[in-house]
Amino acid sequence: MTRSRIRATLLAITLLSTAGGAQVPEKIFPFPVSVFQLDNGLKVVGVDYDSPGIVAYYTVVRTGSRNEVEPGFSGYAHFFEHMMFRGTDKYPTDVYNDVIKRLGADSNAFTTSDWTAYHAVASADALETIIELESDRFLNLRYSVDDYRTEAGAILGEYNLNFSNPFSLLRETLADLAFTAHPYKHTTIGLLEDIEAMPDHYDYSVKFYDRYYRPNNCIIVVVGDFDEAELERLVGQYYADWEPGRFEPTIPVEPPQSEERTAEITWPNPTLPMLMIGYHAPAFSDQVIDMPAMDVLSQLLFSQSAPLYQQLYLRDQVVDVLQGGAVDSRNPPLFEITVRVTRPDRIDYVRDAILAEIERLKTEPVDEALLGDTKSAMRYSFARGLNSPGPIARTLAHYLQLTGDPETVNRVYALYDAVTADDIRAVATTYFGETNRTVVLLREEAQ
Repeated sequence: MTRSRIRATLLAITLLSTAGGAQVPEKIFPFPVSVFQLDNGLKVVGVDYDSPGIVAYYTVVRTGSRNEVEPGFSGYAHFFEHMMFRGTDKYPTDVYNDVIKRLGADSNAFTTSDWTAYHAVASADALETIIELESDRFLNLRYSVDDYRTEAGAILGEYNLNFSNPFSLLRETLADLAFTAHPYKHTTIGLLEDIEAMPDHYDYSVKFYDRYYRPNNCIIVVVGDFDEAELERLVGQYYADWEPGRFEPTIPVEPPQSEERTAEITWPNPTLPMLMIGYHAPAFSDQVIDMPAMDVLSQLLFSQSAPLYQQLYLRDQVVDVLQGGAVDSRNPPLFEITVRVTRPDRIDYVRDAILAEIERLKTEPVDEALLGDTKSAMRYSFARGLNSPGPIARTLAHYLQLTGDPETVNRVYALYDAVTADDIRAVATTYFGETNRTVVLLREEAQ
């Protein structure tokens, strides 16, 4: 079989080296990477990592709740995270689970707003079995109407469990209020009314699977102890008959927000007050400095050494949760600030302190030593997490779902290294304005 091949070697180290007389940070991803692609569009990224006898296998589906653009049909990306374990004619659910158990493998899945991942960590000599199992369910998933309805009921149960936590209601309310057009308006699990109607939409589920579970919308990541030539042979053997798709969703563009939006909601059970503040933030980019600068800004605002944390958490003890940041996203997400206030009479004080610290970053330049230490800590934290096949595969899969390019991780960390105090001040001024702000307060319902 003819295959188009792309070869890349990323021999990166996290130390500094001298180039052109100046010290520059080397590529942060420190392992050799190979890439090949089948004629049907399926891309395979292999990472040679010294883990004798162990391999991690990720299948990245570049589809999440972002793709749920049709009214009344939210939650289907997450639904298929469940349905993909329903089995095939060759490997029904019980047989699939028995094989995984016999291999001693760790197999699971997760869904986000932008992508869905199916992952396994197993012994290296089980790689062909893992490839056979995964290719079979991606090419040959079968489920009856009864199976579908049973799983839809399980999704409703999961929704009810999640929403026994007030944070879930808070986040759902913030997204619904902040977005007017983009499907980031609903959370990954979907809207309650759509989930309740899901049992009646078997035909739509088949359409969703047919649209997105295609080789040209997927990337396989293999990390650990494997032979590159054998991997290519096995992928060709088991995935070559997978037919590519042509569907391209039209994702609505969110219009600029022109005024502050606020809401106050209540919780029927005892709870401390909770506050979420959202600002529309830049989409992921490994070319433009705004997104990396905002990530650095989030550390300056909310790390345990930050003035705000020292004031509200340690000195005044008026919060027991204080965090903020934006998730890397293919379209502009929200920069979300989440706070739980320990004293109901200090809600205004807490909110005003957060907004004042943001305003300070618009006018006062960040200390250069502090900025350097913050960027170094972020880089070190990233590198420290690349310590076994599973986390390495998870990390690389994250960047692949954003751009499809394994070099993305190195480019974006080069941007992190390049962030200046002026960049911090610029993104604070550009994105943290009152008209770009959405605020939701959750209180205990009055008895």
